[in-house]
Amino acid sequence: MVRAFSALVALLVSEVVIAAEVAAVPTTAPAPGGLGGQLAQMVFGLLLVVGLIFFLAWLLRRMQGSAQRGAQVIEIVGSRAIGPRDRLLLVQVGKEQILIGHTPGSIEALHVLAEPVDVPAGARQAAPEFAQRLLELMGKDQKDKK
Repeated sequence: MVRAFSALVALLVSEVVIAAEVAAVPTTAPAPGGLGGQLAQMVFGLLLVVGLIFFLAWLLRRMQGSAQRGAQVIEIVGSRAIGPRDRLLLVQVGKEQILIGHTPGSIEALHVLAEPVDVPAGARQAAPEFAQRLLELMGKDQKDKK
């Protein structure tokens, strides 16, 4: 233990001596273009990082868009809000449809339909509910887009 303590003290003393020698060396003033060069380098690095973030976001969207929709096993056929935070979901799993109750604290299967409900492809909700309600509030209808 004494050896470890003395080694630690010797190490600290050597660090203090080295720090004093480095402090004694006169520093030269930065070149006039040095600050501008550092600023340009920082701005370039920032633009590079932001550009990389946008590129990765674009790449992620492209990869998600290329996923085949027909290959999905679980699909939300329809949904209905029954309260501010409660909703009913009709979910298609393979050839079976399940009515699900969703609340902030739980998700429960309410009923398994014996005979699947036929929902036309045009009636399925293509836009999220928030986007659809926003369009309604703005006085636009989803049918106007087509």
